[in-house]
Amino acid sequence: MYLTGIADEASQNIETQIEVTRQLGWNAIESRFIDGKNIHDLGEEAFDQVCKTLDGSGVHINAFGSAIANWGKDVRDDFSITEAEINRTIPRMKRLGARFVRIMSYKVVEGVELMAEERIKRLKLILDAFSAEGVTVVHENCMNYGGMCWQHTLELIDALPGMKLVYDTGNPVFNRDHTKNGKSWQDPWEFYDNVKEHIAYVHVKDCLSPSPENGNKEVYTYPGEGKGRVLDVMTDLMKRGYNGGISIEPHLAAVFHDADSNSGSKEDPIDIYLKYGRLLMDMLDSIGYQYQPYQT
Repeated sequence: MYLTGIADEASQNIETQIEVTRQLGWNAIESRFIDGKNIHDLGEEAFDQVCKTLDGSGVHINAFGSAIANWGKDVRDDFSITEAEINRTIPRMKRLGARFVRIMSYKVVEGVELMAEERIKRLKLILDAFSAEGVTVVHENCMNYGGMCWQHTLELIDALPGMKLVYDTGNPVFNRDHTKNGKSWQDPWEFYDNVKEHIAYVHVKDCLSPSPENGNKEVYTYPGEGKGRVLDVMTDLMKRGYNGGISIEPHLAAVFHDADSNSGSKEDPIDIYLKYGRLLMDMLDSIGYQYQPYQT
């Protein structure tokens, strides 16, 4: 098992992302934003500079946290938007040697038909395009169709052979369970336990559920301090012999899907990222879960 992280939560400067990764003793970044743009949306000159900066640094990009079919995209949008993102992403992943691309299953719009068949049709086109290039597609349980409940996630898995999952430990805590009329929050352990056979990648995030006391917004915490069952999930992954990537996504200084969300911390983003990574390593050490450098 290796450790990595969405380092734009420390800084959107690639040099700083590399530096905080080194300070943690890691050698991999799950790339999302650099200088205000997703890595697949950077201009060619800017992307070339990112590659030059990474070259010889000892730090690698293990995965792309893409915006493909994410919580900001509508399944009713022209598919050419998704195709263009795919066409920009694949050559960049190949150049950097990244193995995983995070996708979602389009946002859910209240009062609008879910259009499950159309979502699956589009996800198959996404999956086929990346699979043909040897890239593993992992779907995240976020604010999208597959994230509505674990049953929706398994519906996608059944319909899309070859697609894997990135399980985010914190997302169930603030997403409604749509098997229960959307009136209660999802149970993080229940979600994990039902999808774990399909997990190929893990995001570590933790938080408290929205409540009147916190303005009905989720409150993000350090790992193990929220309701995401992070320690339980890590322990189960170890027992099951999981040997893939575990990627930190603190959300304590930056919440990309909700600018108004309560971060629960006013610390410097770099300090937060470093503390978060070290706390996760302490947690893993406490249960004897051994990690090693990312192997390119």
